Amino acid sequence: MKKAAALIFGYNEYGIEIAKNVKYKYENVTVFSLSDTGFSIENKDDYDIEKFDVSDDWEHLKSEYEMQDSIIFCALRDEAENIFLTISLRSAFQESMIIALANNNEDANKLRMAGASKVIPIVETTAGIITDMLKKPIITEVLHGILYENSNLEIEQITVHNVDYFGKKFPADIEWHKEYNVIILLVIHEDMSSEFIYSSKTKHHHIKKGDVFVAVGYENDLKKFKKLVGDER
Repeated sequence: MKKAAALIFGYNEYGIEIAKNVKYKYENVTVFSLSDTGFSIENKDDYDIEKFDVSDDWEHLKSEYEMQDSIIFCALRDEAENIFLTISLRSAFQESMIIALANNNEDANKLRMAGASKVIPIVETTAGIITDMLKKPIITEVLHGILYENSNLEIEQITVHNVDYFGKKFPADIEWHKEYNVIILLVIHEDMSSEFIYSSKTKHHHIKKGDVFVAVGYENDLKKFKKLVGDER
């Protein structure tokens, strides 16, 4: 009997943290690796690990899984491979939900054109930060909402260029949802240190040029917010 599953292509920190999050919704979780050797992790009992090739024809997936009810994650580190993988999977599975991770907004646009249902932009240098975020309960809840409950929600990293817009306000003093209809989860500083929005450090950190907000919201609201802070000039 075919089964619904979470199919995660990318045996890396992103793929593993996604697996840990989706295992509560999907009884069947498989992480696919491009190589036999790979990422060293603990607690593998919660999901399977299989080898794959980006040129696969995916017949084995069709025979084993109920693809219309499954969710696919494309989380390969190589941009070209991730785009090719997305195109291949979309061609094979027209009705499946495909979530792709992008290194930046330019890659995100390419992945949307390749057929991704949703794209989550990340920045390569913040890999550890994103991994840490995925481990937090609040991020698990937000990610669940993005993937399963409200397909219009997106998560983006937005860089502050127009710092004068905020004056001398602290991030924790701003009612983001009321003023901008977005939720700010995390602030990443120029030295790549990061803090959650309501941490004690962030409460005493003025917003500076170059700060990066990890924001959740609807596409139009995120675009408006990006224009206000100068990230979309």
